[in-house]
Order: sequence, then structure tokens, then C-alpha cells
Amino acid sequence: MSLMLKLLSTTLLLSSFVYASSHADKVEDFLDDKFMENPRIKSIDVTVSDVVELPKFKGWSAYIVDVEAYLKSQPKKALKQRMIWFSDGNLITKELTDMQTGENLTDLVKPSFKDEYYTKENLIFGNPDAKHKVVIFSDPLCPFCRAFVPGALKDMKKDPKKFSVYYFHFPLERLHPASVTLVKAAAAAELQGHKDVVEKLYKVKINPQEKDVKKILKAFNRAVGTNITPKEIESAAVKKQMKHDLDIANILMVNGTPTLYLDGKIDKTKKKYKKVK
Repeated sequence: MSLMLKLLSTTLLLSSFVYASSHADKVEDFLDDKFMENPRIKSIDVTVSDVVELPKFKGWSAYIVDVEAYLKSQPKKALKQRMIWFSDGNLITKELTDMQTGENLTDLVKPSFKDEYYTKENLIFGNPDAKHKVVIFSDPLCPFCRAFVPGALKDMKKDPKKFSVYYFHFPLERLHPASVTLVKAAAAAELQGHKDVVEKLYKVKINPQEKDVKKILKAFNRAVGTNITPKEIESAAVKKQMKHDLDIANILMVNGTPTLYLDGKIDKTKKKYKKVK
């Protein structure tokens, strides 16, 4: 759970439903007031970026909300998070579930992967005009990623005309501190023109809790066959690429790894790519 979400969860000690207006501006005002009840928050800005109607549930809409907060302890560092709230005009809730299907409606209204998010910097292999586009958000030290990503990449790499694969670095810093340095090193290596960096990234042997940059880079360079330095991972180009990947993850509300999109739609099973033709 992100720091932002923890802060907001601490503030919103409410029952499942509370009264509020369904209009976007009213939703913004309500959430702004509730979040500001948290004594750790210095200032906050709540903006409804989109409203999605729910035809099956008369009167209910989903509100995609962007939150930017500043803590009193870190007044110059913005904490940003995108979230979804539901309202019918009289009630507002963070979770809404279809009792007939058991489906969480949050998954239905999350943003799709738009065409403009497919960039050459994130294309790791395959033809950009391939029949199917696959997007992977991953942390190389996440055990679930290590169990899934290498095999999935191997499968899809066999047919570059069928699959184009776009990879986004999404290090889970609080769980695996070492992954932040690793993905910066991977970005630096990719920018230098090294090939197959992502595949080799999953072969790096390092304690996920390691914070010594030199030790992490030594392990990375050994596995990838590079000589990336501490200075190179802090370059403007690396920072730009990392910001880009994390910004897209935030827009799409990616909150776990690995997360996979197939042809613009999230695939929670991570198996649909095996069945497409």
C-alpha cells in the first residue's frame, strides 16, 4: 500500500457509505475536506479527471480522482495518486461490487492503455505493427514477476510479427529497495544501446533489501554484461525515462506487479496472450 493511500485510509475512517453529491465539483469538495482532516497533511488538491457512467446501476457513476498532497514533514515533495470513487448523488464509496457476478466495479472503469502510451523507448522486442500489443509493468525483484515475466517474454519473443512487447519499469521501493537502483541501471543500459537488458535483469542476484548502490550495480553489471556507474544511473535521460514509466503507471492506476495489458485491456489472468491468434 502506498504512503498516499495509507494517509487517505487513515483519514477516511467512515462506514461503507457516506452522504455526498454526485456532481464532480461536489465530490472534489467532499474528498478535499475529508482528506484534510488528517493532521499530517499540509495541503491537498483533489481533481475529478473523468466520470464514467454505470448503465447497469441506475444513478451510479464512477469518478476517477487525481490527488496531490503535501505533508507537513515534507512540504516540498508532492505525493500523487489516482483513485476511483463511486457515487449515486446521495452516497459515496470507495468500493462497489456487483452482487450478481461478484465483480469489483473498480476493474471495469480503470483507464485503458491508450495508443500514445506505446513508445519506442518501452518497446523491448517485436514489430510495432504486430497483430497484438502486450504491455508489462514489472519489478525485477518481485517474486511473482520473477516467476512470470521471463517465461512470458520467452514465449512472445518467438513470434515478433504476432507480438510487440512494451515493458515499463515499476519498482516497488517499499518492498524491494534494491529494485530502484536496478531499474535505473537497466534504463541506463538500454539508453546506451545494450540488447536484451530486461531479460537479463531477471537474472541479477541481489538481496531485495540491499541499499548499497555499488553492490547493486556490481550484481547488475555481472548479470547484464555492462559497466554502468552510479553517475550514469542519475543522468537526466534515465530520470526522464523513469518518470515516464511511473507517470503512465499512475495514470493507469497500476498498483501491483506484474500487471499485463493485452491490446489495451488489462488482463488479470495474464494468460490471454497464449490464446490469441
